[in-house]
Amino acid sequence: MRALIIAAGLALTAGAAHADPCEAPVSGYRAGQVIAGPVIYAGDGDSLCVALGRDRAQWVEIREARWFAPELHEPGGREAKRVMDRLVGRRAVCIVERGQNGRTSSYDRVIAACSVDGRPIAEHMRRDGIAEGGRGR
Repeated sequence: MRALIIAAGLALTAGAAHADPCEAPVSGYRAGQVIAGPVIYAGDGDSLCVALGRDRAQWVEIREARWFAPELHEPGGREAKRVMDRLVGRRAVCIVERGQNGRTSSYDRVIAACSVDGRPIAEHMRRDGIAEGGRGR
């Protein structure tokens, strides 16, 4: 319960501060490395910010590796972000992967396959009727 209260406080701080509060460097992550912590911010339907600590320099922005949401300006994009917004405050476990670019980062985000509450992001999206889209598909 205490962790949930802290995560909610971090999320409120993140939302009030500015649109993208994640400030951790994205370089240096290795494929297979685990990133785990509360989700404090949803950038869109396939990016999220995971807090590894209280300091913004420990907030890692992640590009979900196994789900390609529609862009915000495309049909379904806002709905995908709303699903991701509902994951804020919950615990994410993400495994770093190499993307199509061969690297573990893309557009200043770490590429990782994430589960929230033990369920893959793609499952959360499909359960709520979100169709895949975006630049990755």
